[in-house]
Amino acid sequence: MVKLIDGRGKDTNWILGNLNRRLQASSEKERDVVLKILSAVQRRGDEAVLEYTARFDGVYYDDVQEMLVSEEEVKEAYSKVDNGYISLLKRARDNIQRFHSRQIENSWWLIDEKGIILGQRIVPLERVGVYVPGGRAAYPSSVLMNVIPAKVAGVSDIIMVTPPGKDKKINPYTLVAACEAGCKRIFKVGGAQAIAALAFGTPTIPKVDKIVGPGNIYVALAKKEVYGYVDIDMIAGPSEVMVLADDSANPAFVAADLMSQAEHDPMASAILVTTCSNLAGRVLEELQRQVEGLSTKDIVRASLSNFGALIVVDHIEQAIELANAVGPEHLELAVRNPFEILEAVKHAGAIFLGHYTPEPVGDYMAGPNHVLPTGGTARFFSPLGVYDFVKRSNIISYTEKSLRAIAHDVIEFANREGLTAHANSIKVRFKENG
Repeated sequence: MVKLIDGRGKDTNWILGNLNRRLQASSEKERDVVLKILSAVQRRGDEAVLEYTARFDGVYYDDVQEMLVSEEEVKEAYSKVDNGYISLLKRARDNIQRFHSRQIENSWWLIDEKGIILGQRIVPLERVGVYVPGGRAAYPSSVLMNVIPAKVAGVSDIIMVTPPGKDKKINPYTLVAACEAGCKRIFKVGGAQAIAALAFGTPTIPKVDKIVGPGNIYVALAKKEVYGYVDIDMIAGPSEVMVLADDSANPAFVAADLMSQAEHDPMASAILVTTCSNLAGRVLEELQRQVEGLSTKDIVRASLSNFGALIVVDHIEQAIELANAVGPEHLELAVRNPFEILEAVKHAGAIFLGHYTPEPVGDYMAGPNHVLPTGGTARFFSPLGVYDFVKRSNIISYTEKSLRAIAHDVIEFANREGLTAHANSIKVRFKENG
């Protein structure tokens, strides 16, 4: 069911070499399709969007305005979602908003005795597009995680796109979550054509400054291709979790947490690294027992068989070294004193401390963002946050006196680089005074 690796007496590279690593699959065929869609939407706008929506989703809109969710559709969605769930969404929304409010950056200024003013101005993006996957599953939590940081950042126009069902409607839970998060305009369009519409703009769907949100291979490739026309958040891959555990860990807890990520996708990765060989054996037993009660057991088994592992190492320092080498999306520290080893962890999307902080609490209710770097990109990417929805402008102001004081230095730099017009820009200001 899952690979057992005895890493005792072995170095980290040996252990990494024995893991089943997810390789970057060739996507040239899909990329060719995406490029054609992007070009068509850029050239033909709404016409192309309608054409591809009919082709890929089997939805035929009679008019371009049908793409936009109406007030009647919103009312219908609320009538289908029970009040208890709406209250749950609001509690999650408030927690997410409270956490992200701490990420707000302020503009700042420095003024020295020479009258030089330097600073940085923080400005929110004007318009952001949020992509929400459709299909069998609906993830209202991801709607909250993508929309709320943008709202907190001060983005004034947040547009959501999501594939329609055959009935020309979207999942009511997704729609209610979008409304509760504060999204005002929602278009029933998905796939690469939706990304193209957001990136280039059409008469109906306005161009945005940034596109965030996960999607299938076509969505991911489309986001990658339009980067530069717009900003994007990241290219997300299959989910992953690594649990570092010592002999204080509960094997039932650990097994449950591994499966909570394995159920996302047969390509998901769930790995235990422990200093206790007895724990590894008991976790395996728990995996075999608990999986039988899951509706997603086939996906869990496939994920654990393909990319799961139970690894035994000599000491916790080696476990941390392994975690830093992998840079997992989610890292659980299921150890006796997690705060003692926290500082040694350098690369992880989100870190969960202790036996009663399972990863799903971060997916839904804790407040920190669950849009996280995958595939080892936690080495250089951060979780989605308020800082992703603002831009910075540098502010510089010199007086005549303060510019004169450094004029020679600027002229010297410019001349050394052969940029005489740069030098002249300074010289001309003091020419008449020599």
